[in-house]
Amino acid sequence: MHHIGEQEPPARLRTTPSWLLTQTAAHASRLVGDSFAGVGARGYHYRVLATLDEFGPASQADLGRRGGIDRSDVVATVNELTARDLVVRAPDPTDRRRNVITLTAAGRTELHRMGQALAEVQETLLAPLTSTEREQLTRLLGKLLDHHTRSRR
Repeated sequence: MHHIGEQEPPARLRTTPSWLLTQTAAHASRLVGDSFAGVGARGYHYRVLATLDEFGPASQADLGRRGGIDRSDVVATVNELTARDLVVRAPDPTDRRRNVITLTAAGRTELHRMGQALAEVQETLLAPLTSTEREQLTRLLGKLLDHHTRSRR
């Protein structure tokens, strides 16, 4: 876990779940960012494409809510994806003041490519764990996130 020359943090940190989660999340974020950069993409691209693939055409506001992306970042992300023909932005026929974003065939292909890169990241991140431990970790993290997400509503 530590490289030669690195200072080891105090035991009271190394045994604190919040510290362990924060450190692991930072490492995971770097791995994901580097992997997506390697395929010319960003995490927000994946979030938007995955949301459109799963839920169908959506407004920019809905994409932001579902993907946990700030409104201004959704606009920039949709602009980037539109420029690459991965999504199409068109006025909503029921409300001309808003746009509806739709995934294109090229967007679906890109989502698949990014999904493969993300799967490789999971392998790297979880390398020391057995498949049973991976399932347990994923289930427990999901349980924690679900609890804390529900308590904020």
